[in-house]
Parts: sequence; structure tokens; C-alpha cells
Amino acid sequence: MSSSPSPSPSLLARTHTLLWALADPWLFMAISASWLPSTILTLLRNRELAILLSPSKLQGVWFGRFWGWAGPNIKLSREPMVISLLEGRTCGGRVVEEPTGNGIEGVVVEIGAGSGFWVDVFKERDLGKGEGKASSIDGQAVAGTGAGVVKRTSGVRGLVTRIYGVEPNREQHPSLRQKISEAGLEDVYEIVPVGIEDLDNPSKWDGKVEKGSVDCIVSILCLCSIPEPQKNFKELYGYLKKGGRWYVFEHVRAEGNWGIRIFQAFTNLFWPHFLGGCQLCRPTEKWLREAGPWDKVDVGQPPGEQWHHCVPHILGVFTK
Repeated sequence: MSSSPSPSPSLLARTHTLLWALADPWLFMAISASWLPSTILTLLRNRELAILLSPSKLQGVWFGRFWGWAGPNIKLSREPMVISLLEGRTCGGRVVEEPTGNGIEGVVVEIGAGSGFWVDVFKERDLGKGEGKASSIDGQAVAGTGAGVVKRTSGVRGLVTRIYGVEPNREQHPSLRQKISEAGLEDVYEIVPVGIEDLDNPSKWDGKVEKGSVDCIVSILCLCSIPEPQKNFKELYGYLKKGGRWYVFEHVRAEGNWGIRIFQAFTNLFWPHFLGGCQLCRPTEKWLREAGPWDKVDVGQPPGEQWHHCVPHILGVFTK
């Protein structure tokens, strides 16, 4: 006996969903704005007038306080997707059970390390430390005894030997160092206190990343705000080895529906001022494709994001 097809949503339900989707970025900006009064009061109380009199510095402190609250919540909802990406378990923007390629390994460059929200990902999933994590048994990687784990094919998870966390904002470094210490990665994770343009310049920092020496680049929700993105994407491409991979989870310009694109562009007139300079309308996938000749590109929009999503994302891997 065949089951009846599920009824399609009513016009009212579809309209309700669309309106909430359009309101979502504005509600997020409103939440960000709610942190401004307390930020100003704190600065006044601490007599930090130099920050109050500098719009750019005030915006930085304001966004830092807001993101300290919002960032962990975003990570909580996105972490399973990011973990799957770094384990090589994505295809066309979808998370899949079995690996479709290699996970991160070798020398890794993390772009926009920030205050260290994602540092524990490298420990828990890629260095094989901790209870309930994957171990190698007879050539097959088998997940631990924790709930919800699945078997994974061997040969897709190498050992991460070095992580360079690129974060030129030194105000973020104390928190980043703390996260590195909590993850037990002091011997693996090195903070790079300069911009992308100076990774190979030892006169700018106490180290050097050689061109063509990097196995993997990881960028998680950070390319929306880096300066000179097209120039820096090409620069980063040069650091990858032949066969090196760039793992990407980023929000991007809306494509396809012109109404949503226009609405997104209008929203972007205000968005950067409330979100620390973040840009909604960057064609990041296009610019990454143009960064250099890729052997393989496997990226796509996560399937849960519908046509009316005002902050769409791409998820996947670029292989040099």
C-alpha cells in the first residue's frame, strides 16, 4: 500500500518562511547593535577615551564583544559540517558518510585564526588525541565508542605535523594562545602575527612559510573580511604544494535569484558596519577558482539552504 505524498506547504507557510529568511540578517544586526551601549559604558568606565574617539577602534572592540557571544553559538551549529569537511567527507556541498577525498594533513595554514574558535577541531579530529576519537585498526580507521560515530575508510586522514594560524590582529593572540594550550597543541600550532602578504618574510615575524610548502589551507567564515581578497587568494595559492588542498566553508554572494541578490546588496550597505567589516556580497567561489589552475574543485551550497537564503555558503575543497 503506497503512502500518500506529503502535502506541499501552503502559500501562507511559504510566505512566512520567506519573510523570516529576509528578516534574519537584520535581526542579527540588531543583536550586534544591542552590544554597543554596554561596550561604550565599559570603555567610559575604564576611561579608554582613545578607543571611544576612534570609530575604527570602537567598532573593533564592539564587534569583538559581540562575536565573543555569537561566535561560539555559530560554531556549535556549524561544527559537524566543518568536521566533515576537514575529514574529507563532503561532495558537492553535501556532507556524506564515507570519505570522498583526503582529510587535512601535513603542514596546514589556518586563515583568520581569530581568538581560536576552531583550534580544538585540529586536536580532536586530526591529531587522533582524546577518548572517542578515531584510531587505526588493521588498516581501517574506526571511530571510538562515543554515540553517533561511524566507520571511515582508511587512508583519508593523515597526521597534521604543523599548523600556522594566520592572525595579524594581536589583540586576539592571548585568547588564541589559551585555546592552543587547552588543546595541547603548543608544539604544533604557531601563531603567525602578520598578513598573508608577509607569510614568507622573516623580517616581519619570527618565522617563514615557504612557497609551495603547504599541504592544506583551511578557511572558515573568514574570507568575507580579509583585505584585497583576489590578490591574497592568488598569493595563498602559491603556498600550496602540487596536490595541496584548500578547505573552504564561507558565506558568499547570492546567485540565481535576482530579487535575493538585490536584497542582499541592499543589506550589505549596513551589514559591514554592524559585523566588523564583513562583506555579504563577495563572489568568493569565483575568485578562488581564478586564483590559479586547480586540478579538482568540489564545492557547493549546503542543501539545507534554500533559494531565499540571504547569507548563502559554499562548502568544499579546491585541489591544486
